Amino acid sequence: MSWLPKHVNIFPMKTGKGKIEEIFLDGSARIVCPPELVPAPGQYLLAHADGSDAPLPVPLFSSLPSPQTGFRCAPPLPSTWRPGISLSLRGPIGHGFMLPVSARKIALIAFDAPPARLLGMLSLALKQNAEVVLVTNSQPEDLPEVVEVQPLRGLVETLQWADYAAVDVSRENLNQLSKMLAGKDQITAKVEAQILVHAPMPCGALADCGVCALSLHHDWKMICKDGPVFSLKELI
Repeated sequence: MSWLPKHVNIFPMKTGKGKIEEIFLDGSARIVCPPELVPAPGQYLLAHADGSDAPLPVPLFSSLPSPQTGFRCAPPLPSTWRPGISLSLRGPIGHGFMLPVSARKIALIAFDAPPARLLGMLSLALKQNAEVVLVTNSQPEDLPEVVEVQPLRGLVETLQWADYAAVDVSRENLNQLSKMLAGKDQITAKVEAQILVHAPMPCGALADCGVCALSLHHDWKMICKDGPVFSLKELI
């Protein structure tokens, strides 16, 4: 299985088998796997469907915890995947979100996509009795009643309120995020913020292929292994 990466970030990676138990209408899926393979919010697994001739693995991000063994992964999934398919897995890979234990006002900001990759932060935030505001232009369902939802135009105001923020943004829209925060140094200096940057990761930290390369202050980082979660100060 030459597609499996050798890079290790934060937690030692493991290999194992998983299975797609259920696929939901939003394109997410419930994956049954050993508990040590469940990625923390912001981390990902590499998954290859057994019997598939696809040359590259698929990165799977966690969305919601599963009441059974495994996790619910964020969409999208390959269109050929169906319930019952067995998966070869390796991970967790990458730097995930690190929620400060002192955080009491938490902003989850889905900048340009539905907030699925951020939803794993909800249970962590609520366990420490934090207030949570979700900033998104989508209409998420089945959120806890205590979670307030604001549209993206409320991003700056929400950051001004928060003491911690987790942001999900695509690499191509980082410039738009930077423009929204331009001149807001008094806000960005106050809030501790981390940003999940999503981009194609065809080598999954195996080969430094450069497809997920990100230029940060005249230095190049690979999202697949140096991220995918970076601090706001690194990016903006």
